[in-house]
Amino acid sequence: MPAWLGWLTIAAALGTAEIMTLAFAAGLMAAAALVASVVAGAGGGLVAQAVAFGFTAFASLALVLPLARRRGVALSTYQSGVAGLTDRPAVVVTQVDGASGTVRIGGEVWSARAYDETLVIPEGTRVTVFEIEGATALVYPRELT
Repeated sequence: MPAWLGWLTIAAALGTAEIMTLAFAAGLMAAAALVASVVAGAGGGLVAQAVAFGFTAFASLALVLPLARRRGVALSTYQSGVAGLTDRPAVVVTQVDGASGTVRIGGEVWSARAYDETLVIPEGTRVTVFEIEGATALVYPRELT
């Protein structure tokens, strides 16, 4: 297999990883592999390909990461699934107490309980999700925050 095709395969794998995981750095590494593929296609040796890959990877990270940080992008704090619901605002759909109730988080309705079991939170109250326990959101009124 020609070296340029190997680098192109690596770029495709890294690009796929970026699309599937949104890892951010994988996309930058895919770009570096593309540059190494061009160097290989132009007849550059293995050392030149490795230098092109390493330099491009380092330069892209050195340029893009500070820009992302200045724009307030939190690269390592992304949370998905139920972990992403913690600290999100919600609205009580049916009265929430220590045993039952429902809230709307974003566009979804979740079963809910009051985090403080002595609270009774009326319908329409804005609350904050403290934690997700199974399929139940533990919430508390925003006024208490």
